[in-house]
Amino acid sequence: MKLKSRFYQSIAGAVLLTGAVQASAADQTILNTSYDIARELFATYNPTFEKHWQEKTGKTIEIKQSHAGSSKQANAIMNGLQADVVTFNQVTDVQVLHDRAKMIPADWKNAFPNASSPYYSTTAFLVRKGNPKNIQSWGDLVRDDVALVFPNPKTSGNGRYTYLAAYGYAQKTFGKDKENQIDDFLASFLKNVAVFDTGGRGATTTFVERGIGDVLITFESEVNNIRNQYGADEYQVVVPKTSILAEFPVAVVSKNAKKHGTEEVSTEYLNYLYSEASQRLLAGFNYRIHNEVVKAEFAETFPEVTLLTVEEIAGGWPKATKEIFNNGGKLDKLQRR
Repeated sequence: MKLKSRFYQSIAGAVLLTGAVQASAADQTILNTSYDIARELFATYNPTFEKHWQEKTGKTIEIKQSHAGSSKQANAIMNGLQADVVTFNQVTDVQVLHDRAKMIPADWKNAFPNASSPYYSTTAFLVRKGNPKNIQSWGDLVRDDVALVFPNPKTSGNGRYTYLAAYGYAQKTFGKDKENQIDDFLASFLKNVAVFDTGGRGATTTFVERGIGDVLITFESEVNNIRNQYGADEYQVVVPKTSILAEFPVAVVSKNAKKHGTEEVSTEYLNYLYSEASQRLLAGFNYRIHNEVVKAEFAETFPEVTLLTVEEIAGGWPKATKEIFNNGGKLDKLQRR
């Protein structure tokens, strides 16, 4: 089934129109390098920021977008992609820009509120019409008759969140000291993956357009957006009662922004994500937000979930990366079972 929604058609038209207008003579240009499934979000946000910036400064701005798996994007920046800002879905993919390349300051998390995470989400499931496999929780995903689709944890922050959410569920179910039972659960979980795509949008295409799998596991925001755009009658969203806190960190790539002379506009581009208007836009894309006024407006949209942190599950991202996701780590060992 091909995507034919009016929403995406309108977004495409807006992007083309914006490009045609800005191609004439924008005062400045910045590049937002982002995760795979954020195309439509920032295609909608960018014109609102362009208007805000012109009203504030009298200057015009052209905003270019680049999207792929967040880890691939981080590597691309370190290899020369001239990003002015990053809007990623995992802390380590921002942190590496400091640790390996010194392209951002060590204290980047303090540059913006909420540890530089203007919005957040969790991991949820998309199932087909009528939920034929009766998927209700993480425990249902290890059954022999269930095929899963989610991004590869090696290339996607989205995929790493999925693995860690399943890990957290297993810990909560069996007890953190029951390592053998946890490993058995995770091995069965990984064995049921029909396709490991490199990023979230590829996983969506596999599940929706290619018709592969019984369950698509991705961010809550994405499963709701898919259902809304591909047909509310064709899919059902399942939000497990226990899942993971998925933060979406942002940063100015100060090394590039300084070179481009875009530090001021890049900082404001990210800061404006915290404005009430932008928080409302983010909630409209089914992201959970921090603004209390907007939270109240969207209270019925987001079910109550026990959100486990990466620190609670795996001792933090550095430890998780080293022990689970690096070559030869726990993920590789479980996949070989």
